[in-house]
Amino acid sequence: MKENNHTTQQNTFELLAPAGSLAIFKAVVAAGADAVYVGGSKFGARAYADNFSDEELLEALDYAHLYGRRVYLTVNTLLKNSEIEQVCAYLQPFYEHGLDAVLVQDFGVLTAIHERFPDLAIHTSTQMTVTGVEAARLFSGYGVTRMVMARELSLNEMKRIREETGMELEAFVHGALCYCYSGQCLFSSMLGGRSGNRGRCAQPCRLPYAVMDEKHREYKKDAYVLSLKDMCGIKDLRGLADAGVYSLKIEGRMKQIPYAAGVVSYYRKYIDLFLSGQETQVSEGDYRAVLALGNRCGFTDGYYHRHNGSDMVTFTKPNYEKTNEALQQQILRTYENGAAKIPVRGELVLHQGQAAHYRVKTQTVSAEISGMEVMQAQKKPLLAEDVKSRMEKTGDTPFVMEDLSIRIEDGVFLPNGALNQLRREALAELQKKMLKPYQRQEHPQKAAEEKLPEACEKREKRKECVFAVTGERRQLAPVLESSCVTSVCLDMEAYDRSTIMEELKEDANAVMQKDKEVYLAMPRIFRAGTAEWVRQILPDIKRMGFAGVLVRNYEEMALAKETFLGSEIITDHNLYCYNDQAVRAFAGQGVTKNTVPLELNRSEIKRRYNEESTMMLYGYYPLMTSAQCVHANTRGCDKKRGLSYLKDRYQVQFPVKNFCTYCYNVVYNSLPVLLFSNLEELKKAGIRDFRMDFTMESAKETKAILKLYEEFAAGSRRQYPKEWENRYTNGHYKRGVE
Repeated sequence: MKENNHTTQQNTFELLAPAGSLAIFKAVVAAGADAVYVGGSKFGARAYADNFSDEELLEALDYAHLYGRRVYLTVNTLLKNSEIEQVCAYLQPFYEHGLDAVLVQDFGVLTAIHERFPDLAIHTSTQMTVTGVEAARLFSGYGVTRMVMARELSLNEMKRIREETGMELEAFVHGALCYCYSGQCLFSSMLGGRSGNRGRCAQPCRLPYAVMDEKHREYKKDAYVLSLKDMCGIKDLRGLADAGVYSLKIEGRMKQIPYAAGVVSYYRKYIDLFLSGQETQVSEGDYRAVLALGNRCGFTDGYYHRHNGSDMVTFTKPNYEKTNEALQQQILRTYENGAAKIPVRGELVLHQGQAAHYRVKTQTVSAEISGMEVMQAQKKPLLAEDVKSRMEKTGDTPFVMEDLSIRIEDGVFLPNGALNQLRREALAELQKKMLKPYQRQEHPQKAAEEKLPEACEKREKRKECVFAVTGERRQLAPVLESSCVTSVCLDMEAYDRSTIMEELKEDANAVMQKDKEVYLAMPRIFRAGTAEWVRQILPDIKRMGFAGVLVRNYEEMALAKETFLGSEIITDHNLYCYNDQAVRAFAGQGVTKNTVPLELNRSEIKRRYNEESTMMLYGYYPLMTSAQCVHANTRGCDKKRGLSYLKDRYQVQFPVKNFCTYCYNVVYNSLPVLLFSNLEELKKAGIRDFRMDFTMESAKETKAILKLYEEFAAGSRRQYPKEWENRYTNGHYKRGVE
């Protein structure tokens, strides 16, 4: 395998490689990556990768820029109030050193970075679950120059986003696939306190589960139903180009040199062939070689051409396999020393009585240095061949002397130390000039301002409200009978597409007849097909008298602001407001109320601005929202909403609901969270609105839960009934996440 000396130029694709260490970084540059994404010492979504120290990151920036490549830093975790103040100070030296872009998940972090560094490119992380044109338009106003789309999008959906918004798009092309829409997973968090949103996923999706029907009858044993194969899109370059995708992203910041550099080298080969007009099919030998570098039960082409499918699931084993040790070693030997040194040409002039003059240049940049005065030789004059041998040395610099001309007068002398200094200074100046275009002026640090979110300051204090979200129509009757419920949120997931308009209108009227406010909960995922349908029925929905809307993604938030779906826009818990900067940012988009994130503990909630927040007191936490379908993948698709269960090795059962109208699954926690006993503590934290989410409860169960709440709210009960023991969880209220 020959080293790839590819240099970046304007072309159709950017090949974007991962690097978990400086050694891997240099290897993928050598293998032909146009850009590299890395994690630094803080705030990255791969907490268990080696990651880069601050000094290594500065070195990586210089290394990349000398070879005309780009570096993107991941700041793609959710940050708490105690952390967000550190973000801009952390980024400052990298910004000044020429950082090309930053990847972000947290909306608060995004707006803080844009305010502090308005000329720094921002890429929305796949953790933001961007699936549609509405989000692209929204983010374009915040310095976002590129969207890393949800892995689940098809090529057609990507094409639509590109054509309708002009936003630069980045798509995953190779590596591991998450079962869950990225940014929508709480599975690892709830099972072990290791949050995927904080870069600490323990991958419970790679464990075996028994599958059970709605009556808890087991019909599939020990299947890896949540484990997806690795994707490989090397055969889809034409489709990606037609879709308008610019950046092709390889997953794998936890991988080593043979995998990272090897995969990059093969993609580089076929990208270059494609860009030169030679649409050469990927050879079987090369495809097998890429497979040998690492795969999980073979490859899938992901979601490019289909919404989901059982052929994407590992089922029998999730083992990660790599073969062909000879190939691994060959790649390691080829790339472990990094890219070939940059060729330079030199010209040295030594004339008696004049300052020594040395000029070095690349194809585009030159540097000139004058040294000490050249003397007449008293004993042994300088010989041209000796001088040339000394000046050709480049040591540990990134340069190699390609050609050196020497003009030396007879009988002159210069100390070896002076020659060495001349050489070192010239190469250092050359490197400085090559890097200067990337570097920025220092930005003055702004002092952090302690104040309420600007868009919230003028609002009047609200009276306390109790929301009930109904995920099934059978729950509505007991909710309407409850005197404590002030507002009812009708979940669109509770209705089938064929009957939703009649039933939704009927239920909305029933709520208003009870003098309760009625809200509409939007779908968890809002992809193109759903968006088109919702826009068609929107005029009729607006006439139903909804007081507001509960939105669960950025697409819906933008749509709600655009179309005014009632006077209130409430963001759900998965539009994360870990920090007050995010609260302010959402308020600036017309959001009147947010939901307290489910991963914060009691002390973190107390340190948060809660006057505009609602808190979930009861409900089964949604652990995963997936484009895959447990029911369809194990029993076949019947296009009917239903309930099944996943049983783990500890015999714990996790409910799974498939929502066929929107074609996604939700895996719920095995027990509901119950925080009624913490009601007064939450009020002291400034929370005025409380929420109960009903998902699979019967009417009788719904009534019992509401009665229990009424007793706690009235002060007539302080402890849960004995029969409730082992039937609920405190969620993260006490323990939180790292």
